Amino acid sequence: MNIALIGSGGREHALCQKLYESNKNNKIYCIPGNGGTSFISTNLNIDISNFSLLLKKLKFYKIDLVIVGPEQPLVDGLVDYLKKNKIKVFGPSKYAAKLEGSKAFMKLLCKQRNIPTAGFSVCSNLKQVADFIEKNKFPIVVKADGLAAGKGVIICNTKKSVLKISKEIFLGKFKNTKKLILEEFLDGEELSYFVIVDKNSFSFIGSAQDHKRVGEKDTGPNTGGMGAYSPAPILNKVLEKKIINKIIKPTLIELKKRKKPFTGFLYAGLMIKDNEPSLIEYNIRMGDPECQVILPRLKTDLTKLILATIENKLNRIKIKWNKKKCMTIVLCSKGYPKKYKPKKIIKNLKNLEFEKNTFIFHAGTQYQNEQFLSSGGRVLNITSVGNNFLIIRKKIIKIIKKINWNHGFYRKDIGWRII
Repeated sequence: MNIALIGSGGREHALCQKLYESNKNNKIYCIPGNGGTSFISTNLNIDISNFSLLLKKLKFYKIDLVIVGPEQPLVDGLVDYLKKNKIKVFGPSKYAAKLEGSKAFMKLLCKQRNIPTAGFSVCSNLKQVADFIEKNKFPIVVKADGLAAGKGVIICNTKKSVLKISKEIFLGKFKNTKKLILEEFLDGEELSYFVIVDKNSFSFIGSAQDHKRVGEKDTGPNTGGMGAYSPAPILNKVLEKKIINKIIKPTLIELKKRKKPFTGFLYAGLMIKDNEPSLIEYNIRMGDPECQVILPRLKTDLTKLILATIENKLNRIKIKWNKKKCMTIVLCSKGYPKKYKPKKIIKNLKNLEFEKNTFIFHAGTQYQNEQFLSSGGRVLNITSVGNNFLIIRKKIIKIIKKINWNHGFYRKDIGWRII
């Protein structure tokens, strides 16, 4: 089978690795891929925002299945476009992708179905912002309505900072939107809960806890994610039942009612307090870096699982898991999430030797002239599976020290809450 995997991050390398393991006869093309995927697939440097060019190439390479990794092409409607052109594709429609593509859409759906979430206001001018400030306590969460690469959520402690950030969003700081959502601040512990969904059913496909802030002990600005671990110890059977009945099912029922059913990976970002879940956000794809800690624990063949979902036969598959724990630490370019210098050589990657169940998933890398170069803010995901989070973390940090990349930095405290 010829498979095309759209995307170039750590998530895509983890997906690519699992597809490669699931059936060695699969011919995998990563579009555009990265330095890591180039060793287990064929990278094709195609602009994924140019749908007509992409379609031509998919036909040229006789692609049987397309898996869309990142959110932007999903929100832009790539799945609809490929289906219209008779290409088998995994992922949600443009309409269903609004669950992530528009925070206003998601919050209004929550309101309609009584899904537990923070109190909010959708704002398109400063008067609406001032009204919300007047009626609510600090901190207040400001969220850009559209996609913002994990950087569009700001927790503000003063009226001045809410107004400042709001003005910046209204003036187009995040190109995709000039609208914002103000929310009450929710206290508790975060949980990432993942399901895979076809038109008739859904199945749990893992839990994780991410670390969004750039600094140790969760300080500093938000990032796309500095590290994660799986499974999330906070998840128990009672809590899971509440997540399914109060959040996942009402969302899927509402979209089905609108004749726009969701299919693909759906990730609920939740806040848990006193064993009660509240929805913070939806992502309409695998998380990054959560994907890198969920997939190494998956025993079920990923290709079969995705094909069953496309064919609406998900209920015929029993998903099996490795019972061990998994953690990843992200090695970032110095300066991230602000300005950083790309094209820095990563010398020691090729000579690294490590045991089974340890992986390096590339995120922002390129392989040129037999050298690995950095090409993004988040560069490598060093990942390991084991029985104890503290031991796993020590093992990962040992590998990072062997890589010895002096243009990078990482958080040494991933998993600090549980450890």
